[in-house]
This record gives sequence, C-alpha cells and structure tokens, in this order.
Amino acid sequence: MQSPQTPGVYYERVDASTPAISVLRTDIAGFTGIATRGPLHQPLPVQSWRQFQAYFGDFTGTGYLAYAVRAFFENGGQRCWVVRVASETAATASVTLQSGSVGNVWMVSAYSPGVWGNNLDIVVRETHRAQTLALPQGSAPEFSTITSITGFGRGTQVRLSQGATKIYKVVSDVDVVNNRLLWVHPKPEARLPYDSVLNGFDTDRPILIESIEYTLWVKELGRLVRVYEGLSLVPEHRRYGPTILGVLRLSGFSGQPLTLPSAPEPVMIAELRSLPLSVLEPIATTMDEIIPLTGGADGLAQLSTYDFIGEDIDPLDSDLVRARKARGLRTLEEIREVAVVAVPDIHIQPKSPPRFSPPPPCVPDPCLPLNAPPLANLRAPSVGDLPPVFSESAIYQVQSAQIQHCEKLRDRIALLDPPFSTSREDKLGVGAVRAWRSRFDSKYAAFYYPWLRVVDPLRSPVTTIREIPPSGHVAGQYAQSDFQFGVHKAPANAPLIWAEDVTVFINDTVHGILNPGGINAIRPLPGRGLRIFGARTVSSDSDWKYVNVRRLMMMIEKAIEVAIQWAVFEPNSTLTRAKLNLTLTSFLLSLWQRGALMGASADDAFFVKCDDENNPPGERDQGRLLATIGVAPSRPFEFIILRVGRAHNQFEISESPSGASGLEVF
Repeated sequence: MQSPQTPGVYYERVDASTPAISVLRTDIAGFTGIATRGPLHQPLPVQSWRQFQAYFGDFTGTGYLAYAVRAFFENGGQRCWVVRVASETAATASVTLQSGSVGNVWMVSAYSPGVWGNNLDIVVRETHRAQTLALPQGSAPEFSTITSITGFGRGTQVRLSQGATKIYKVVSDVDVVNNRLLWVHPKPEARLPYDSVLNGFDTDRPILIESIEYTLWVKELGRLVRVYEGLSLVPEHRRYGPTILGVLRLSGFSGQPLTLPSAPEPVMIAELRSLPLSVLEPIATTMDEIIPLTGGADGLAQLSTYDFIGEDIDPLDSDLVRARKARGLRTLEEIREVAVVAVPDIHIQPKSPPRFSPPPPCVPDPCLPLNAPPLANLRAPSVGDLPPVFSESAIYQVQSAQIQHCEKLRDRIALLDPPFSTSREDKLGVGAVRAWRSRFDSKYAAFYYPWLRVVDPLRSPVTTIREIPPSGHVAGQYAQSDFQFGVHKAPANAPLIWAEDVTVFINDTVHGILNPGGINAIRPLPGRGLRIFGARTVSSDSDWKYVNVRRLMMMIEKAIEVAIQWAVFEPNSTLTRAKLNLTLTSFLLSLWQRGALMGASADDAFFVKCDDENNPPGERDQGRLLATIGVAPSRPFEFIILRVGRAHNQFEISESPSGASGLEVF
C-alpha cells in the first residue's frame, strides 16, 4: 500500500503470523513442609528468602522447610511455591472487640494459624480526625449546614453532641457547595441503611459533630510492628476495618504468574455484627490498654502423612470436602509452572527451641509516632508442640505420593531425600540407602544422598551445625543450571553454597556402587568444595536414565502443548498442517542451535511430520490432527577416558566418552 496523502481512514489487510513456541521456565520449585506461620495448605509464590521470612517465618527446630528454601535461593533459585502443612488441630490466635450495647463487633486475629499469634498484642484507640459545628441557620432534619466539611465523607461515622445529649449517625453524603452533611440522601437509590432524619436536639443551638475512627497498634513480643489509622466501623466507608485488613485470599492463579506483596499484614479483622447494621455504637476501648491475642496452636503433634499428600478431589465434592482433601502436595496440582517438587519435612528430626535470652534495654526509637503506646517488656516467644518422627513406612508413603503427583501431571520431577537413618556414618551404611532406593522406579524422580550439614542460625551466636535433607540445595542447583546453560545441561558438578559438609563421606569405591543404582552422590572434592556428582533418575529404562533428558522432554512437551492451542478449530486443511509443521520445526531448530539436541545437522537432531501421509482422510473426517515429532536429546558425559600414548618422539592425549572410567597409557 502506498503512503496516504489525504487525511482519512484507510484499510489494510495484515495476515497474522503463526504464534511461535517459547521455551518455558523449568527452574520453579514447589516445597511442602512445616513453618512457624503462613496460610495452611495454600501454595504461595516466594521470590526471595526475605519474602519467605515475611510470610512463613524464620528457621525453626520443628521443620526443615525454611532451611530448604534458604538453600534454594542461596544456590541460584529465583522463584518457588511454598505450601505450609499442619494438622486440623492448628488454630489461629484472636481477640474479640465489643461495644456497650451491640456486643461483639470485630474479631481481630493473627493472619495465619500457629502459636506465633499468641505473641501478638493490640491497642485500640478511638480517634476524632475531623470536628465541626452544625449551624442552626440553614439546617434541616435531612441535613446539617456546618462550618467545615474537611475530613468528612460518605460513610463517615459521627458523634453529634449538644450538652448531655449524644447520638451516633452516618454521613449519607457531603454537599461541598453548600457545606452540608446529608443525613438522608435526596436520591432514594443512593441512600444508606442508616439514613434517617436528625432529631432530639435544640434546633436553635449549634451541635458539635466529630468523626469516629480507630487507630490499631499491633505489637509482637512487645515490639511495635504495625500501625493502622483511620479504621471505620461502617461497611460502606473506604477505610472499613474488615476491608483494609481482610482475609488473605489467593486462589485461581494457576494460569497467570502471581507476585505477592513484600509482606503480609500481621492481623486480620472479621465482622461479627449482622449486616446491614441497624445500630452503630463505638467500640468499648480503654486508653492504651494492651489486649493480647490468644488461642493460637501449631497443630504439629497430630501431624500425619495425610496432611502432606491430601486426597484426590471428586468434581461432585462439596466445598467443605474439597477444603479437607486439598492438603499438602494436592494443592500444587493447580500450579502448573512448578517443575521441581520436594517434601523435606517428612524426614523431620524435631528439636526444641533454643532458650530465650531477652536483649538488653534500649533507648526509645525516634522513628515511632510521638503518641505511640508505651512498649511492653520483651517476653519469651510462645512455644508450640513438636511434630512426630515419621516411620520409614510413612516416609515411603509420602515419597510414593510425590512420584505419583509428578507422573500424573507429567511436567515436573520429584526430588527424593534419603531417610535420616540411612544418612549417618554410625547407622546402617550404604546398603541401607541402596535398599531404600530400590523401592522406586520412575522417570519422574531423582534420588540424592547423603544429607548436608549447614550452620544453624537458630543457635547463633554460638556456631553449631544442623543436618538437613539435600533437596533444597539440589533444587537451587537445578535453577542455577537452567539459567546459565539451559534445561538440557545436567544439573551437577557445580559447588553447593551454604553447606559445610556431608553426613556421610563417599569415596570413589562407594560412588562406583551408588551411581549405577541411580543414587546421585553429593561429595566433598579436594579444592572444589561440595558438589553433586550425579544426574540420574530412579528409572530402570535406559532411555530415561538422565535427569536433564527427562526435564528437557518435559519442557518440550509442555511448551508445545501450550503454544499450539491456536490450532484447535482451525480449518482442517493442508495450510493448517503446514503452519503447525513450521511452528514445531522452528522451535526444535532453536533448541538444537542451543545445544539441547544432538546431531551434526538439524536433520540428525529432530524430525517433524505433519502432512497428508500421517493424517489420512479417515482421521481428518473425525476432526483429528496428528503431528509426529522425534528428537535426539543431548546426554551428559559421565565418564571421560584419557588415552595417553607416544607417537614418534612426542606424547598424544585424546579424550573420549565411554561407559567405563579409566586411564590408558600405551
């Protein structure tokens, strides 16, 4: 089309190109375990260690989850989903705020269950941010003419006073032109449930009008952590308490990436009055009274394998039954971006919390508000119950469910930790871990051995070590390898960060026994640190021996599935098949160019067939389209043989892959 010379509207047809297939992220991990706080059985996306601390708390002796997530981020992870588990006995700490005649008004509770909520105290103070006078001249029962409308708005609760007479009302609207507060809106459809004419006052005298709102201070272990100002009791007000501090609801995000706020609010407010309201009276408060939250419980003593794995959900189940079944791993089924799954806390060896040592007194914080309530003396944190030590049969049940979870979805791989009893020098030895590994046979799982020793932050400033399962470090190295090289690179032979030692030293002889059995060893190598020296699945099928091959194929399958949805309901024609063939070929060609596929040429690396030959008329008449794809995934070099020999008066050295390791000199 030539460039238009005359102003106007011009039509130009542009055929949309076929959508390209993009490589999907394979670094995102899903962790299920025990935490001190956070929503129960609800996956949340976490993008940093600090964000995990904000939502799920710090390190705890009752769980390995915090250690695993910290290890994930330290070793290169950038995003993971976390599911906190607990039994049904977990409870949320709360306190009820009351009014003189109405009774219960609000329930203020910790934002999540757990004994941590018992560490919270609140102070509720009634405030009057706006005051004015109602003038006798120009007022009527439906409205009051005032000296200033600043600070008043629709839904503002007010107290009107004239001598000993006091009543409570809600502003229906504000007439900014005539400086009036409307008690009855002139438009019936815009009226609030509280609209009524003003009476009971001497119309020849001014009336004091003051707004009523509340400031809520929240303290944790005596330290002020939040201040919420201007909270209203009126549901129609923009600062209505249960709206500002409502229940954390995060669901339906399986299709779109979700980013959480940097930190959750520590408390929630729930309405206890029946709506719509008929009586509006202020909350009964005592100046600077410290009100503790009580009733929080961790619910760990009754923790069971059911809390880790949940149950299959029937489409006919009621919402109550669905909520009971959707626990632990089951909740991660809806999060399709997860590519790695770990459950470190099924191996928990609980430890009692360290003894509390109060810090020395400090000077007042100049950053706090001048009218802030006085700080209470710091106290010891509340101590909850300890989880049980799970038997080997329980561990096997959860790890089997973990594998089934991955096999069902076919887009993620399970990281299996060895039981604690097999990861000690003084325990059962290598035979025990080989026996445990022999229980599993799946191309959707990988097994890593032994456990790792890390510096335990719980015992600071005294440096002590805690032994933890390796899955968090392994997931982090998966992510780091994916970012640096791609999913086709075997996630191994890189130094592990935030790890001091292994619980079992593995030499070359032992490693030669473990590696053929699909046990990926973690070894301290002289001068090279701790490294994962294995990249095998627990599959007996030689085609799926390597972790990177399995993960590469998962990524290809998922990327193609997502990207070719455009072909559904397209015309059953040669053009559609040609477009699909071109799309698939372009995607696989880009993978080959990155080194993900083997072959000296693209023809050696992959093939795509989507034509009339594999789509005969009979298949096309039934609305079916078949595209056949074959790829040659890149496999890692596990063994390098150096051939050293003399040719004439010089030595020659060559490298070659082989099925056995060794050094040949000739």
